[in-house]
Amino acid sequence: MSLLKKSVCVSMLCMVVLSLGCRGNVSTYHISQDMDFGSVKRVAVLPLDNLTNEKYAGEIVRQVVISELLASGLVDVVVPGEVIAAIQKLRLKPEESLNAEQIKAVGKDLKVQAVILGSVGKFGEERVGNISAPEISITLMMADTSSGGIVWSATRTSGGVSFMGRHFGARSDTVSETVLKVVREAIQTLYKY
Repeated sequence: MSLLKKSVCVSMLCMVVLSLGCRGNVSTYHISQDMDFGSVKRVAVLPLDNLTNEKYAGEIVRQVVISELLASGLVDVVVPGEVIAAIQKLRLKPEESLNAEQIKAVGKDLKVQAVILGSVGKFGEERVGNISAPEISITLMMADTSSGGIVWSATRTSGGVSFMGRHFGARSDTVSETVLKVVREAIQTLYKY
Protein backbone atom coordinates (compact mmCIF):
# COMPACT_ATOMS: atom_id res chain seq x y z
CA MET A 1 0.00 0.00 0.00
CA SER A 2 1.41 3.37 -0.96
CA LEU A 3 2.12 6.06 1.58
CA LEU A 4 -0.65 8.25 0.12
CA LYS A 5 -3.25 5.46 0.47
CA LYS A 6 -2.15 4.79 4.07
CA SER A 7 -2.42 8.49 4.86
CA VAL A 8 -5.94 8.68 3.37
CA CYS A 9 -7.01 5.54 5.30
CA VAL A 10 -5.65 6.92 8.57
CA SER A 11 -7.36 10.27 7.96
CA MET A 12 -10.68 8.59 7.22
CA LEU A 13 -10.36 6.39 10.30
CA CYS A 14 -9.68 9.46 12.46
CA MET A 15 -12.73 11.24 11.04
CA VAL A 16 -14.93 8.21 11.76
CA VAL A 17 -13.65 7.91 15.34
CA LEU A 18 -14.07 11.64 15.95
CA SER A 19 -17.59 11.67 14.54
CA LEU A 20 -18.51 8.66 16.67
CA GLY A 21 -17.04 10.45 19.66
CA CYS A 22 -19.67 13.18 19.39
CA ARG A 23 -22.67 12.60 21.56
CA GLY A 24 -26.22 12.93 20.34
CA ASN A 25 -26.96 16.55 19.57
CA VAL A 26 -30.24 17.39 17.89
CA SER A 27 -31.32 20.92 17.15
CA THR A 28 -34.28 22.36 15.28
CA TYR A 29 -35.75 25.81 15.26
CA HIS A 30 -38.37 27.91 13.54
CA ILE A 31 -38.56 31.68 13.38
CA SER A 32 -41.39 33.76 11.94
CA GLN A 33 -40.34 35.95 9.03
CA ASP A 34 -43.29 38.27 9.78
CA MET A 35 -42.09 39.24 13.26
CA ASP A 36 -39.95 42.30 13.96
CA PHE A 37 -37.77 40.95 16.77
CA GLY A 38 -36.17 44.37 17.17
CA SER A 39 -39.45 45.55 18.68
CA VAL A 40 -39.20 43.01 21.49
CA LYS A 41 -37.56 44.86 24.36
CA ARG A 42 -39.06 43.10 27.39
CA VAL A 43 -40.06 39.46 27.85
CA ALA A 44 -41.46 37.22 30.56
CA VAL A 45 -40.25 33.64 30.97
CA LEU A 46 -43.17 31.51 32.10
CA PRO A 47 -42.72 28.36 34.19
CA LEU A 48 -41.63 25.53 31.89
CA ASP A 49 -43.51 22.24 31.71
CA ASN A 50 -41.50 19.54 33.40
CA LEU A 51 -41.92 16.23 31.56
CA THR A 52 -39.16 14.52 33.53
CA ASN A 53 -38.89 12.73 36.85
CA GLU A 54 -36.50 15.41 38.16
CA LYS A 55 -38.67 17.57 40.43
CA TYR A 56 -36.95 20.90 39.76
CA ALA A 57 -35.88 20.42 36.12
CA GLY A 58 -38.34 23.00 34.76
CA GLU A 59 -37.31 25.68 37.24
CA ILE A 60 -33.59 24.99 36.80
CA VAL A 61 -33.83 25.36 33.02
CA ARG A 62 -36.07 28.43 33.39
CA GLN A 63 -33.44 30.18 35.53
CA VAL A 64 -30.74 29.40 32.95
CA VAL A 65 -32.99 30.74 30.16
CA ILE A 66 -33.49 33.98 32.10
CA SER A 67 -29.74 34.31 32.71
CA GLU A 68 -28.89 33.67 29.07
CA LEU A 69 -31.49 36.15 27.81
CA LEU A 70 -30.10 38.81 30.14
CA ALA A 71 -26.51 37.97 29.17
CA SER A 72 -27.39 38.24 25.47
CA GLY A 73 -28.34 41.89 25.94
CA LEU A 74 -31.21 41.37 23.50
CA VAL A 75 -34.04 41.96 25.97
CA ASP A 76 -34.98 42.89 29.50
CA VAL A 77 -36.56 40.03 31.46
CA VAL A 78 -39.36 40.31 34.02
CA VAL A 79 -38.47 39.11 37.52
CA PRO A 80 -39.77 35.52 38.02
CA GLY A 81 -41.83 36.52 41.10
CA GLU A 82 -43.75 39.10 39.05
CA VAL A 83 -44.52 36.43 36.44
CA ILE A 84 -45.91 34.06 39.11
CA ALA A 85 -47.95 36.91 40.62
CA ALA A 86 -49.45 37.73 37.20
CA ILE A 87 -50.29 34.07 36.56
CA GLN A 88 -52.05 33.88 39.93
CA LYS A 89 -53.82 37.22 39.44
CA LEU A 90 -55.14 36.08 36.06
CA ARG A 91 -56.12 32.71 37.60
CA LEU A 92 -54.10 30.76 35.09
CA LYS A 93 -52.88 27.26 35.85
CA PRO A 94 -49.13 26.97 35.20
CA GLU A 95 -49.47 23.28 34.28
CA GLU A 96 -51.97 24.01 31.49
CA SER A 97 -51.16 25.31 28.01
CA LEU A 98 -52.09 28.93 27.44
CA ASN A 99 -54.31 30.02 24.57
CA ALA A 100 -53.78 33.22 22.54
CA GLU A 101 -56.13 35.29 24.73
CA GLN A 102 -54.31 34.21 27.90
CA ILE A 103 -50.95 35.07 26.34
CA LYS A 104 -52.29 38.52 25.45
CA ALA A 105 -53.57 38.97 29.03
CA VAL A 106 -50.17 38.02 30.50
CA GLY A 107 -48.48 40.43 28.09
CA LYS A 108 -50.79 43.28 29.03
CA ASP A 109 -50.44 42.66 32.77
CA LEU A 110 -46.63 42.41 32.66
CA LYS A 111 -46.16 45.04 29.94
CA VAL A 112 -44.08 42.71 27.77
CA GLN A 113 -43.94 42.27 24.01
CA ALA A 114 -43.34 38.52 24.23
CA VAL A 115 -43.44 35.57 26.58
CA ILE A 116 -41.14 32.56 26.56
CA LEU A 117 -42.72 29.21 27.35
CA GLY A 118 -41.81 25.60 26.74
CA SER A 119 -40.88 22.30 28.30
CA VAL A 120 -38.07 20.12 29.57
CA GLY A 121 -38.29 16.64 28.06
CA LYS A 122 -35.13 15.05 29.46
CA PHE A 123 -33.02 16.07 32.42
CA GLY A 124 -30.49 13.88 34.12
CA GLU A 125 -27.96 11.15 33.67
CA GLU A 126 -28.16 8.50 30.97
CA ARG A 127 -26.50 5.27 31.99
CA VAL A 128 -24.94 2.73 29.62
CA GLY A 129 -23.30 -0.09 31.53
CA ASN A 130 -21.11 1.50 34.16
CA ILE A 131 -20.77 4.80 32.28
CA SER A 132 -23.15 7.71 32.77
CA ALA A 133 -23.48 11.07 31.10
CA PRO A 134 -26.04 13.88 31.24
CA GLU A 135 -28.83 14.11 28.69
CA ILE A 136 -30.93 17.26 28.41
CA SER A 137 -33.78 18.01 26.02
CA ILE A 138 -35.69 21.29 25.94
CA THR A 139 -38.25 23.05 23.77
CA LEU A 140 -38.55 26.82 24.03
CA MET A 141 -41.11 29.04 22.28
CA MET A 142 -41.67 32.77 22.08
CA ALA A 143 -45.22 34.07 21.76
CA ASP A 144 -45.98 37.58 20.57
CA THR A 145 -48.30 39.16 23.16
CA SER A 146 -50.06 41.37 20.63
CA SER A 147 -51.34 38.39 18.62
CA GLY A 148 -50.86 35.49 21.05
CA GLY A 149 -49.13 33.53 18.28
CA ILE A 150 -45.85 31.61 18.43
CA VAL A 151 -43.13 33.51 16.56
CA TRP A 152 -40.05 31.44 17.49
CA SER A 153 -39.44 27.92 18.67
CA ALA A 154 -36.29 25.93 19.29
CA THR A 155 -35.81 22.33 20.33
CA ARG A 156 -32.43 21.22 21.53
CA THR A 157 -31.23 17.85 22.81
CA SER A 158 -27.69 17.22 23.93
CA GLY A 159 -25.77 14.67 25.86
CA GLY A 160 -25.84 10.97 26.35
CA VAL A 161 -22.92 8.59 26.57
CA SER A 162 -20.49 9.17 23.72
CA PHE A 163 -18.49 6.57 21.81
CA MET A 164 -15.32 7.92 23.44
CA GLY A 165 -16.89 7.74 26.88
CA ARG A 166 -18.26 4.27 26.33
CA HIS A 167 -15.04 2.79 24.96
CA PHE A 168 -12.26 4.92 26.39
CA GLY A 169 -13.73 6.42 29.57
CA ALA A 170 -13.57 10.00 28.28
CA ARG A 171 -15.03 12.58 30.66
CA SER A 172 -18.45 13.94 29.79
CA ASP A 173 -19.86 17.33 30.67
CA THR A 174 -21.76 17.73 33.94
CA VAL A 175 -25.54 18.17 33.99
CA SER A 176 -25.04 21.89 34.69
CA GLU A 177 -22.64 22.31 31.77
CA THR A 178 -25.03 20.45 29.46
CA VAL A 179 -28.05 22.55 30.55
CA LEU A 180 -26.11 25.75 29.92
CA LYS A 181 -24.95 24.50 26.51
CA VAL A 182 -28.45 23.44 25.42
CA VAL A 183 -30.10 26.69 26.53
CA ARG A 184 -27.35 28.84 25.05
CA GLU A 185 -27.57 27.09 21.67
CA ALA A 186 -31.36 27.47 21.63
CA ILE A 187 -31.21 31.18 22.52
CA GLN A 188 -28.49 31.80 19.91
CA THR A 189 -30.99 30.97 17.15
CA LEU A 190 -32.60 34.33 18.02
CA TYR A 191 -29.33 36.22 17.43
CA LYS A 192 -29.75 35.90 13.69
CA TYR A 193 -32.76 38.21 13.78
